[in-house]
Amino acid sequence: MEPIRRGDSDDLFEAVVSQDGVMRWLATGRADSRSAARAMCDDHVAHWTRHGYGDFAVRDAATHAFLGRVGLRNRARHGVDLGFALQPLAQGRGIAGEAGRACLDLAFRRLSLPAVFAFVLPDNTASIAVLRRLGAQADGTVQSRCLHCLRFRFDPAGTAAAEHVAVDDGGADLQLIHVLGPGSPSDEAALRDGLPDPFGVNGLALVWDDKQHTLTAVSEGRPVASAGWLLRDMAFDGSPRRTAGLGGVLVHPAHRGQGIARTVISVAVEHARAAGAETMILLCRPDLVPLYAQLGWSRLSVPVTFQQPDGARTSPLTTMIYDLAVPPRPTISVDLRGLPF
Repeated sequence: MEPIRRGDSDDLFEAVVSQDGVMRWLATGRADSRSAARAMCDDHVAHWTRHGYGDFAVRDAATHAFLGRVGLRNRARHGVDLGFALQPLAQGRGIAGEAGRACLDLAFRRLSLPAVFAFVLPDNTASIAVLRRLGAQADGTVQSRCLHCLRFRFDPAGTAAAEHVAVDDGGADLQLIHVLGPGSPSDEAALRDGLPDPFGVNGLALVWDDKQHTLTAVSEGRPVASAGWLLRDMAFDGSPRRTAGLGGVLVHPAHRGQGIARTVISVAVEHARAAGAETMILLCRPDLVPLYAQLGWSRLSVPVTFQQPDGARTSPLTTMIYDLAVPPRPTISVDLRGLPF
């Protein structure tokens, strides 16, 4: 298993896209052109760049023949989805189960995701059987691309470790660790690496709230990145909304430009979703707006207020928002109802 690349488009076309018996079960629907396969590969590559995980090309260990694709797809409204599409000759051999278990191992034991979902058409009994063997539990229904799908859920405790599957996810030995409460002072000092103001906010003279959760990325036994968040009922146009505040996103200077922050942010969003947040919000410097926009966040144009020891203040920072459900966007104001984060 290795991340799908643009050069896999011909293999993907022959094994999956040109196979009506495979495509009929996918939410993308039927497609039978090489250009469609190229577009799919481009989409898979973009997903890896955006999240640091995604769909794998699954190949026979002995012959290196392309068998299909299996992987993790982050869906903004639904969470992380385990999906698979194997060529007909590879079906019924336990390959989807092997590769699917390896993906779940990646999701829970390396990325520390709180949950993984799967969406399947009701008549797709073969895929449902695979999901159940992997430990999935029925979790209601959902509309995906205007199709009525059954939803299944995987939790870390109910998923066995993968065996005998070679997985190249490009992440070296990167391990994400989720803990309750703010991160340790020693980890933060290591990530700062002597920088006096890594967040660029010291000149604002603000009092910040402690994080309720911290996600730390560790490589070779040392912290290389972290992010924190808290849950709070904030006011959007005067109405309460369960919101997660993201902050403290920091990458060690020697590890910047490797996409680690993107993965940490993506996983933090999924923890907020699992905790019941409808929306995630972030206060950031203007120069970081393009990064978050690439990750699916959007800029708020309404005034945002928060508390300080001397009273309420309007935020001098740019506010970015990521919706986990489909709530109305604020048109008047947002009140964080507490200290900034």
